[in-house]
Amino acid sequence: MAKTMQVDIVSAEEEIFSGEAEMLVVSAQMGDVGIAPGHAPFVSGIKPGEIALHAGGEEQHFYVSGGMIEAQPHVVTVLADTAIRAKDLDEAEAQQAKERAEELLKEKTGTSDYAAAAAELAEASARLMVLKKIRNSAK
Repeated sequence: MAKTMQVDIVSAEEEIFSGEAEMLVVSAQMGDVGIAPGHAPFVSGIKPGEIALHAGGEEQHFYVSGGMIEAQPHVVTVLADTAIRAKDLDEAEAQQAKERAEELLKEKTGTSDYAAAAAELAEASARLMVLKKIRNSAK
């Protein structure tokens, strides 16, 4: 039997995953981090992007818009601003959000508007990247 760790992925709206996993890969502030049972403790911010979770011989994918991760040797907790199962992502909605953000960036009306548009663009681009990666891995 493979070694496992408890993984909890939660957002402000709901708990999206809670269970045992053999491996988790997340886009942390310092770059992509792979976490396996027995990992050294750490806390980090996470960037908008994918979480790949290996549990029970299956790989599951999630999109997170940012947040925090805490890893302990046998427990990993992801506190995400927004967390969505990758299969539930809406590609058309993400594409529209990206286009909207690009238009706002072109306008450059104010620094706060620019920052909000840049953040929206980063999130929409990350959602599209997760969708593309999943589509390519299914081939």
